[in-house]
Amino acid sequence: MKDLDEIKFELKKYGQEHLLNHFEHLDETKQKMLLEQLSNINYELINSLYANTKKQEKNSKDVIEPIEYLDKYKLNEEYKTYETIGKTAIKEGKLAVVTMAGGQGTRLGHNGPKGTYDIGLDSHKSLFELLADGIKEEAKKYDVVVPWFIMTSRENNKETVEFFEKNKCFGYQKDKNLFFFMQGQLPMVDTEGKILIGEDGLVKEAADGHGGIYEALVKNDMTKKMKELGVEWVFIGGVDNCLVKMVDPVLMGIAIDKKVSVAGKSLVKANPHEKVGVFCKKNGKPYVIEYSEITDEMAEAVDENGELLFGESHILCNLFSVDAIERMGANPLPYHSAYKKAKYIDKDGNLVVPTSPNAYKFEAFLFDAFGEVDNMAVLRVKREEEFAPVKNSDDAGVDCPSTARKLYEDFYKLK
Repeated sequence: MKDLDEIKFELKKYGQEHLLNHFEHLDETKQKMLLEQLSNINYELINSLYANTKKQEKNSKDVIEPIEYLDKYKLNEEYKTYETIGKTAIKEGKLAVVTMAGGQGTRLGHNGPKGTYDIGLDSHKSLFELLADGIKEEAKKYDVVVPWFIMTSRENNKETVEFFEKNKCFGYQKDKNLFFFMQGQLPMVDTEGKILIGEDGLVKEAADGHGGIYEALVKNDMTKKMKELGVEWVFIGGVDNCLVKMVDPVLMGIAIDKKVSVAGKSLVKANPHEKVGVFCKKNGKPYVIEYSEITDEMAEAVDENGELLFGESHILCNLFSVDAIERMGANPLPYHSAYKKAKYIDKDGNLVVPTSPNAYKFEAFLFDAFGEVDNMAVLRVKREEEFAPVKNSDDAGVDCPSTARKLYEDFYKLK
């Protein structure tokens, strides 16, 4: 940690002196925490991210093309081949799974980590327990324990670990085949580029997005741990998809057979203008293009079979080789800004509660790393078998607890 004089010098250099305005009013513990935060902020990075909010320009010279994909249920003879290759690798202990669980269940009206949320099944199992069941059920077929790595955030790490311990880690053993690590955070800034101080007197930070997964895995020595366990492949998915199929021999077999270091699952778009990111190729490299970047003409274009050319939606279900994760985690991905409402303490020490967006948070997207590889495999799967996300409250009527619960009950024939 830098000393106070060094920190003051740096704050003055970058015009962020206000961050120490109320330092004297903090208790000793908070003072230490604040100084630690200020010591670790990359002010050059924050300045450049803020500057980018003023000039979000797109490169019109980018060449966007459709990407090839395989449909899991049209593979015929190849299905068995891929499945056999994948099963062998899983039996040999070459697979680990990662769950991105850094979020809170605020949008669901839940006070706690999102993974602790009960979607309303008769069993009252949390999202974490449903995922644990899915991993263990598949692993049992291969007589292995699939190591489980869980990415938390500074905000929910303590509660998440305590929840697992209270539930006997759902049959896993902490630090043997169950590992927790935290994702990175970045300060939030106001419209003038000033870093905000939160109501706790500390720098207001936000998680750096799911794109921070690679760097977090490397920095926290998780990839090192994976290699020690003999793991070569890692499935990464989100905590909010209660039907996620993390142990999938077909997906693994395809990646191994096609000698690619990244593979992803897709769903066919519900309609040409569904607001989802889709797999494609940008300048010859794998990419996920946001719906806002696709023209109507591209969105509606079809091939000779009447299938959408840009119809493979990205559902945050991806498989990586450990080596690819280490390459991707060597340098931070580009950050995207989001304009959000954020409470903060002003220069006079007053709490400001905005009624409209007032601050930028910066996050990286996991799929921005796809451009690091020359090719990736995309496997189309069925929505009703592998995608039941819990993102919104029931009021929204879509991707909410009631829709996820129905999909889960239908798949497992619980009703």
